[in-house]
Amino acid sequence: MYSRRFTPERISELKENEIFVFGSNLAGAHGGGAALLAYRQFGAVWGKGVGLHGRTYAIPTMQGGVQTIKPYVDEFIRFAIEHPWLTFLVTRIGCGIAGFQDRDIAPLFKAAINVENIILPKGFVDYIVPNETENYHQ
Repeated sequence: MYSRRFTPERISELKENEIFVFGSNLAGAHGGGAALLAYRQFGAVWGKGVGLHGRTYAIPTMQGGVQTIKPYVDEFIRFAIEHPWLTFLVTRIGCGIAGFQDRDIAPLFKAAINVENIILPKGFVDYIVPNETENYHQ
């Protein structure tokens, strides 16, 4: 069961120990969407398309189908578990410029549903544990 808050639709600031998790490309060309925000505001590094940089964590989503994203999501979940003092705000990675839908990406985060320091978008949670968030308020 998911009983935590959801990632806000718009993130303009981060609290202490919060990390902005966004969809990137392998080249780390953060030119649009959440990637551009990560670069301009939270310390994403141009040319670095994977992992922790500044107050961001990049997950590549532009290199092919959903199956090519899964290893990077799995790596992210392991990283978050190993860094429990950080709180990871997962944006709707892959659901903007990359062109996927919540129903495509959400299942990749099933293993994160009970990881306390990973905060997921409501749209992802709705696909992972349907009907459990109907009465939950942010």
